[in-house]
Amino acid sequence: MARKYLSKSTFIKGVQCEKALYLHRFNSELADEISQQKEAVFQTGTNVGILAQELFPEGIDASPKDYTKYFESFKYTQQLINEGVEVIYEAGFCFDYVMCFVDILVKKDGRWHAYEVKSSTKVSETYIIDASLQYYIMKNSAIDIADISIVHIDNNYVRNGEIDLNQLFHSVSVINQAQNNNDYVKNKLLDLHTTLSKDSAPIVDIGKHCSYPYTCNFKGYCWKHIPQYSIFDISRLNKKIKWSLYNSRYIEIKDIPIDTKLSDNQKIEIDSYINQTEIIQKIKIREFVNSLSSNIYHLDFETYQSAVPPFNGLKPYQQIPFQYSAHYENNGTIEHYEFLADPSNDPREAFVKALINDMKKDGDILVYNIGFERGRLNELIRIFPKYQSQLESIIGRMKDLMIPFKEKWYYVPAMKGSYSIKYVLPALVPSLSYDDLDINNGSLASSTFANLHNVSDLDQIKKIRKHLLEYCKLDTFAMVKILEVLRSV
Repeated sequence: MARKYLSKSTFIKGVQCEKALYLHRFNSELADEISQQKEAVFQTGTNVGILAQELFPEGIDASPKDYTKYFESFKYTQQLINEGVEVIYEAGFCFDYVMCFVDILVKKDGRWHAYEVKSSTKVSETYIIDASLQYYIMKNSAIDIADISIVHIDNNYVRNGEIDLNQLFHSVSVINQAQNNNDYVKNKLLDLHTTLSKDSAPIVDIGKHCSYPYTCNFKGYCWKHIPQYSIFDISRLNKKIKWSLYNSRYIEIKDIPIDTKLSDNQKIEIDSYINQTEIIQKIKIREFVNSLSSNIYHLDFETYQSAVPPFNGLKPYQQIPFQYSAHYENNGTIEHYEFLADPSNDPREAFVKALINDMKKDGDILVYNIGFERGRLNELIRIFPKYQSQLESIIGRMKDLMIPFKEKWYYVPAMKGSYSIKYVLPALVPSLSYDDLDINNGSLASSTFANLHNVSDLDQIKKIRKHLLEYCKLDTFAMVKILEVLRSV
């Protein structure tokens, strides 16, 4: 079999799991579909990489015109080096059937300094292995490398005015680790080339490597022997215990040994599933329901994050509220309030003003997972202290609808160990579901809004906004119906 080329990404995939590498090369049709959320993560990485080029301006881009013309890029990179160009973006190198493209290559005092840009906020071991491969290839391509660094986002940076790239990005030299990893990289490449030369995929059982450092895109294929509800779904069960059970060949919930260390709530969950019984602690639920006022707001926020803070007072990846929905119950009548920001402007103050106005009626404010909404409002108080008293009043009225389900006061097998509203709603109110919505989860809502400013078609914008409003509205209507069920108990 002819030797196959490896890239930086396939090398990292092979380091994580050689079976995944083989499937990627020869059975790519078995891969999971790439979600819109994951595509958004990829796009963030691309955008951050382009922005970081401004740290070293006036460079020349050596990347291939399309992804079938790698070798043209390698030749062009060498041409630029020979011509004395001192800043090269996406410099391409190839050695021993391994290719890499260095994000930024800079010549200082006659020697080259390589920079690998990451959109994360810290240097991980995987990034060091990544840089070690690049260093290995460049050294063997006769490039005089003085240093190789990882450039990542500094999450202590707070925007104040124009983006300060020197504060947004933090550069960490990993030259010593890269040099020390030289033999590791060389031997690992031999292993991976050997794997790709075989006639079939290596036998590798599932394990922690399926999700670390990245969630494998062949997880659906490799995990097909795991039931839809298994030991891996038990709420808050320690990962070590899960993998110990699996390695002892206990997969089904019903097979868990009686001496397994479990919390009381986990025992309730398992007993409910095995015996197909409902757990309803009526006294606890009655106390919870009686603690609520007769007139209630059901409130839900949506937020998004950005690696590069788009507005003043924000840190990288800080949550930015852009939308809310509220259903207000009062003596059997229900009113609905909603807010969805304009993506072209800072949404925060408009969000605050609308929320204060809509929450002005009396009554408790019921949320699902109080820590999230409370945390966002406290952040807004720090940014807009003039609204402190109104926002603190809203926080003081908040109560958490998640408690009865998190504490297993109400639990049915259909919840499958989760107290997420996405599981609780269909279990308690089967007639309602998120399945038919175009936007059906919070992550998708966040990434959709974050990219809305890139959409120019007015009809498409109107359609997207409609989908966002429908999703958030269902979240709070779901809370209304869930509370109805609790009251009926």
